[in-house]
Amino acid sequence: MITTFRAAVAVVLLAGFYVLVTAITAGIAVLDYYAVRYGHAGGFKVAAFATIGGLAMLRGVFVVGRRQDADQPGVAVSPQDEPELWRTVTELATRVRTRVPDEIRLVPDVNAAVSEDARLLGLIRGRRHMYVGVPLMLTLGADELRAVLCHELGHYSGSHTRLGGITYRGRTSLIRTIQRLDGHAIIRTFFTVYATIYLRVSQAVSRRQELEADASAVTVAGRRAMGDALRKVRAAAAAWEFYVGNHLRMIGPAQARPADLFAGFYSLFHEPSMGGELAKVVNAPEERSPYDSHPSLAERLAAIGRLPEPSVRPDPRPALALLADPQRAAMATQASMLTPEALRLPVLEWPQIVERGLWSASNAESLKDVFEAVGAMTNTPQPTVDTVLRVLAGGGAGDLGARLRRAGWRGDDTAELVSRVVARAFEGLLIQAGRARYVFSWSDVAKLRDSNGNEIDLSGIVRPAVDDPGQVNALHASLTGLGITADAHP
Repeated sequence: MITTFRAAVAVVLLAGFYVLVTAITAGIAVLDYYAVRYGHAGGFKVAAFATIGGLAMLRGVFVVGRRQDADQPGVAVSPQDEPELWRTVTELATRVRTRVPDEIRLVPDVNAAVSEDARLLGLIRGRRHMYVGVPLMLTLGADELRAVLCHELGHYSGSHTRLGGITYRGRTSLIRTIQRLDGHAIIRTFFTVYATIYLRVSQAVSRRQELEADASAVTVAGRRAMGDALRKVRAAAAAWEFYVGNHLRMIGPAQARPADLFAGFYSLFHEPSMGGELAKVVNAPEERSPYDSHPSLAERLAAIGRLPEPSVRPDPRPALALLADPQRAAMATQASMLTPEALRLPVLEWPQIVERGLWSASNAESLKDVFEAVGAMTNTPQPTVDTVLRVLAGGGAGDLGARLRRAGWRGDDTAELVSRVVARAFEGLLIQAGRARYVFSWSDVAKLRDSNGNEIDLSGIVRPAVDDPGQVNALHASLTGLGITADAHP
């Protein structure tokens, strides 16, 4: 009853949004009238700015935000392309009493979602899209994927409170409208304040709808499948974020790519040493806010545990079994993720990509910029390690830091900046001499190690010499011990 009341209030607020739109439009019209009538130059400027903002506002409210196919993520798959996936989605939509999506797209993300090209802030329904993440499918079983898809379809279900669907569509449409007002700060402020009130009310409805969608999924897939799916989705999202931040980002610096992006993610997710870290993510306490759209994982699992266990036929297959040709689907989705330039890059194994990428990102630029800077400072055509040491011994760290900043390096603390970049340059000399290399790991950031497997980080021996020129001799001795001679150079 409380949820229905809140949904009704949210719909009233949604209708009130149009009152706000009408008021702002009327205000702009009055402003335009007086600007034209009295012909004041400043008034013309204000009126023109307000009119442009008003047009953006009206477009955001009344124009359907339908993206062209080229702008949509992933690849669309037809019932002929993926018959079992479409059969599954059709069956699930029927089970939760909602219409089947007009389109299914495979996307390169750890996510599944349903969106709708709704008009009038969700009051009028539109074309419906379902997005199924290929990386997500790599981590789930077939039962768990059915549970996730059923949950997403459940947001549009007739089993929700009658006003719930409008509330859900309205919330997403309202957010999109505000996003379209970028560059119109004053008008956007009015709508942001209004949206804050709307979200405070509607998010309570949203949290209840999440539990209802979970319950719908349980009736189809069972408590175990839904509970396991929630845990795996959280773990997979963290693993994907790590994969993107520590592996995929190396493609650019390395100027090489793997043959199969998703195979790498599969290897990372199932790496035994990742299990403990991902378990910590799943079990970590969550910070809560009245604006949260989802209940906490603990709340959802507890609610699932209180539901009756339905009679379901288990499906032990992996989620990828719902695809006609998983490899072909993965390659097509991967192609949608990469730019044409990236697709033309040479193909290497991940250890080579990461090693090349880290060398390029951490060491190559450091070597170039440090040795060019000290060469210019000392008028030395072929600067060496000895040149760098002489600059530091002469108290030139400040000048070196200024030159590094002009070369594009960032850092507020000059001593820290110089120490970091010089250390990476010296480490680059070790790599060039074959005395160190980056050692690849799925579960950790690749580390620079010597031939005995010891981790190398020269920042600790460089910083004292940057802070105190009297420590340069000690730095020289340490470098010599590592095999970096005074005459070494890039």
